[in-house]
Amino acid sequence: MSDCYLPRLGGIEVQVADLVRVQREAGHEVSVATATRGEPLPGVHRIVAPMPFDLPVHPFGVGHLTRRITSARPDVVHVHAGAVSPFAWMGVRAAHRAGVPCVVTVHSMWDPVTRALYRLLRLAYGWERWRLVATTVSNAAAAPIRAVAGPLVPVRVVSNGLDLSGWAPPPGAPDSRSDVHVVAVGRLAPRKQPVRLLKLLLAARSQVPAHIPMRATIVGDGPARGQMERFLERHGMASWVSLPGRYTREQIAKVLESADVFVAPAPRESFGIAALEARAAGLPVVARAQSGVADFVKDGVEGLLGRTLGDLARAVARLCRDPELRVAIAAHNRTTPPTAGSWEAVLDGFDHAYTHALTLRTS
Repeated sequence: MSDCYLPRLGGIEVQVADLVRVQREAGHEVSVATATRGEPLPGVHRIVAPMPFDLPVHPFGVGHLTRRITSARPDVVHVHAGAVSPFAWMGVRAAHRAGVPCVVTVHSMWDPVTRALYRLLRLAYGWERWRLVATTVSNAAAAPIRAVAGPLVPVRVVSNGLDLSGWAPPPGAPDSRSDVHVVAVGRLAPRKQPVRLLKLLLAARSQVPAHIPMRATIVGDGPARGQMERFLERHGMASWVSLPGRYTREQIAKVLESADVFVAPAPRESFGIAALEARAAGLPVVARAQSGVADFVKDGVEGLLGRTLGDLARAVARLCRDPELRVAIAAHNRTTPPTAGSWEAVLDGFDHAYTHALTLRTS
């Protein structure tokens, strides 16, 4: 069950659709319930209501989903939720009503406001006593869920699944050219704080000697683009920082081929798909130590980690100034494929979560 599903295109929608495909290929019988409008798809049941802006919410979702679960009698209900996903949590309640084991995958990082909301819902509904099994995509994302849910809800870490074969770097040693190309990829949305990325780059540039050419490419689009363009003009950065817009997967892979450093500055990044793709492409990754990226990037091995924006700026500057360190990390990443994100590990992780949920329900 998921609020959002195809034809919408976003992180959760694509991840859930890929999981459904891979599980079916592995021999599981999988059906989907969603509140997203769209064309008929095999095994996809759209429970939709006329809502403003086609919001994926149904005012009577609990009843519809309870009847659906009761008639289908699945072995387990797997609910996919973002930070706040009303339809998904209606699915959790419906599974509890129907007496069917339930696994809840939380795809986002719970911030303080979200944690407060779920504490209130716990008081109102007592959901921590529903014998749920929770999964999330990184250790960083698991910590706030455990703090809210308490010991009655086991929280397992199962990473996002990715096919990383298309991100492998071209053969040969990493380039040690004198100019340094820094790349970031992501939606230019205010909640992602993309202007802070520009401040990071500006601070890093001030710490790099003028004789070392430095340029940056920020791939993506969104409502914060205008604000970013004004910042670039105001600080004289437009000559070395480009905002080319949204790119296809193939175009991003081509940009990564020309890159030397990848930056993932978001502190509440629950997993970091773009960072893992860059890691698979052989790039040193600079990211927050408190984000999900730290699950597959160790400081000084696959990249450099920091806790503050200043830490990240110093890390980018260090990689720009030190070609030997940059090339050493790139060489490691090129010769050591990441273990995170493999679909084999993801399927195994969810199979264990389903078994755990079945055990809780029958105990």
